[in-house]
Amino acid sequence: SLYPMEKGFFVNKIKSDFLRDFLGNLATGIGKKRIDAIQATTDYFKDLEMEYDFYKQLNNKVVRLPEGKFRYRLVRNFDEILSLLDETEKGPKTIAVIFGIEGLHALNSNLDQAPDEANFLKNLDTIKQWDTPPLIAGLAHHFWNHLCGHAASFTDLVADNIDQLEGINTGLTPLGKKVLQKLLDTQNGKRILVDIKHMSVTSREEYYALLDNDPAYKDVPLVVTHGAANGLISAKNPVAGGSAIAPTLNKADINFYNDEIIRIAKSKGIFGLQLDERRVANKATLKNTKSSVKRSKIMHYRSELLWRQVQHIVEVLDAEGLFAWDCIAIGSDFDGIIDPLNAFWTAEELPYLADFLERHAYNYMRKAQLTLAKNNIDADAIVDRIMSKNGMEFLRANFK
Repeated sequence: SLYPMEKGFFVNKIKSDFLRDFLGNLATGIGKKRIDAIQATTDYFKDLEMEYDFYKQLNNKVVRLPEGKFRYRLVRNFDEILSLLDETEKGPKTIAVIFGIEGLHALNSNLDQAPDEANFLKNLDTIKQWDTPPLIAGLAHHFWNHLCGHAASFTDLVADNIDQLEGINTGLTPLGKKVLQKLLDTQNGKRILVDIKHMSVTSREEYYALLDNDPAYKDVPLVVTHGAANGLISAKNPVAGGSAIAPTLNKADINFYNDEIIRIAKSKGIFGLQLDERRVANKATLKNTKSSVKRSKIMHYRSELLWRQVQHIVEVLDAEGLFAWDCIAIGSDFDGIIDPLNAFWTAEELPYLADFLERHAYNYMRKAQLTLAKNNIDADAIVDRIMSKNGMEFLRANFK
């Protein structure tokens, strides 16, 4: 995820410069020099290009460690991933890196002036001509970017001190619509898929309408890279429904409604579940979640919070007569500012998460009353899909 960090984190309601920088560094861990640079920046696009160049510097370079030889490679399509799988059996262990962009404020080259449409679109053309262009880009992030409204994303102390109000919950701007069209266009480079996470409900609905009304977009999959279900039927009917555990979920509208989950599945899209405790469950559920001093029990109780997300999505899709297991993946958000599920703090714990999810899946499927016969699959197949297969199949279909 390429991300020019937004100035709004460090230009906020806190009056003391020292306290503002101290708390900003505490939240983000990026250091005072970087905070000073962000506060002074007027060019997000330059920051984006520098980050891209940083990744290119060690692209395909073999590094020797006590455990063996390793490298990462920036890949351009799914075929390159397949070839790396073959090479890894004989050569260095290789990480295939696929780029996304977290927020298209990144297109803004001059923050001190009114948005320049020609400049935004020129910068997007530049991205689409990179050697390894991003597969996915989020239109919105935490702050107003002149493209679309964003959803409220901060809570508690952070929400009290960081101002998200400008542009919040508004819809697509004329410039935002042009950026969307250029992202999805295949005439000026490969299509860049739109990550709908962080978009306001209004912006999301306008994006859906754009896809519905233009035959050129009939095959565009909907993408949520790091999200959660909110357990509510729809924005127009915001009551809990779709599953017995719907009331335990976080009903914030940065999370996704049942009708949106159905849209994502029907579009052959992907829903990456983030591992942020504050997003996957509401405060009452978190408070009532059992605790223990034993790590294995902590992992059991906390992984159940994520399993409830899976269960809700599956029951919503099954009731709609859809195959329910092919659009759910892990979208951890470990590179974001999150509060991970307790005991699952980093990617190092993902194998344990898979083990505990399989336990929950097994217990659920023993008693499940899913409508479609094809939705009654084995627990190990469920976990294989969530942890790997669904993501790989999505890449096979869309990363060309």
